[in-house]
Amino acid sequence: MQPFDPGVFKAYDVRGLYPDQINEPLASEIGRGFVAHLGARRIAVSRDMRLSSPSIAAAFIQGARAQGADVIDLGLLGTDQLYFAVARDDLDGGAQITASHNPGQYNGIKLVGRRALPLSGDAGISDIRDMLLADAVPAPAEQPGGLSGAEVLEDYLEHILGFIDVDAIRPFSLVLDAGSGIAGVVAPPLFDRLPCQTQRLCFEVDGSFPNHEANPLIEENRRDLVEAVTASSADAGIAWDGDADRCFFVDGEGEFISGDFITALLAEAFLRKAPGATVLYDVRASYAVKDTVAAHGGRALMNRVGHAFFKTRMKEENSVFGGEVTGHYYFRENFYADNGFIPALLILELMSVRGQTLRELLAPLRERYFISGEINTALEDQGMVGEKIEALATKYADGHQYRMDGISVEYPTWHFNVRPSNTEPLLRLNLEGSTPDEMAERRDEVLELIQG
Repeated sequence: MQPFDPGVFKAYDVRGLYPDQINEPLASEIGRGFVAHLGARRIAVSRDMRLSSPSIAAAFIQGARAQGADVIDLGLLGTDQLYFAVARDDLDGGAQITASHNPGQYNGIKLVGRRALPLSGDAGISDIRDMLLADAVPAPAEQPGGLSGAEVLEDYLEHILGFIDVDAIRPFSLVLDAGSGIAGVVAPPLFDRLPCQTQRLCFEVDGSFPNHEANPLIEENRRDLVEAVTASSADAGIAWDGDADRCFFVDGEGEFISGDFITALLAEAFLRKAPGATVLYDVRASYAVKDTVAAHGGRALMNRVGHAFFKTRMKEENSVFGGEVTGHYYFRENFYADNGFIPALLILELMSVRGQTLRELLAPLRERYFISGEINTALEDQGMVGEKIEALATKYADGHQYRMDGISVEYPTWHFNVRPSNTEPLLRLNLEGSTPDEMAERRDEVLELIQG
């Protein structure tokens, strides 16, 4: 096969610039390698709205069929719907053609096996990469696999609506921002079934992203949402990333809500229905999560960052729900997979049963927990990553330390986690203090050591 950049095989997916790093010939070979790695007979493929996605999807499908797998082409749908189809139809695996929240010049492939269990850099993605590098993909099948389609969206909507009591939802005023992404396909038929009044931004699916990029974590990409919420005095705003497997919230005054606090609210939503249940949260999270779980009689477990790690641990612990601060929320009754629409439904239900606005729900958390948000520091080379982590371990040797993911250190009134990037020499800091001043002081102190 043609030479390719092995760096596109990431920790959680395959991703790179189109067409220099990700292109049709590589997608075809990945399709072959994916089928060979799984020994798959039946898989599903769907794609996002990126301009290159139709041809990348077609090439992947051609490669998968050449290796003998029957392919169900789901067409233009999001990652959530791909997961659902793989699990619903008991398929051997599936592929979503997407670069998620990245700008339009990127594309990629998310890969899952049976029951939508993700392939990762530790298990699956690296194996396919090495197979391609060694030119060791088995010979094509004598008879190529078949090609068919399937209807997914209607069953998917019924599935996710089963997480809430639809009749309990109050007629909230909402602003929804699809970011020109896949939420523009899924959100309209979903919210048409709810009593909410919705103002819909960027719902025309367009891979050129004419309004803003589909990455709500970046403040400028939320500007239209915030302005519309405040101008219309809406109860809340909801935005999705490009492949719509993550959703993000702003309150009625347009203030962005961190994933830590959403995780805490979702934990409460589940524990109201399942007292004593287990909830997973990641090493970066605010103490708001574990404190909320404890207050509602649940069991909170800390976990390593990453969807493969969350899904595996949730199965082991029979956890009802898991949340990451970056907006990935996982659900036991959703095949342990993350989902970008179930959180929106559950937050609306919690607002309804509590009889409070989103801002009112959040007030006790914002008054008690003060978080830095994730702060990234690029280093000169990969060797410095380990050196900085060991320097932090030495400086904060009197704190409670653990190495689940990078280094975490806890003191009575503040704590932090510093973890390395999976793909570049970069450290990510998340820190929390008991007051705004303590958070700022400790944040600057830790950053000085990392950046010095």
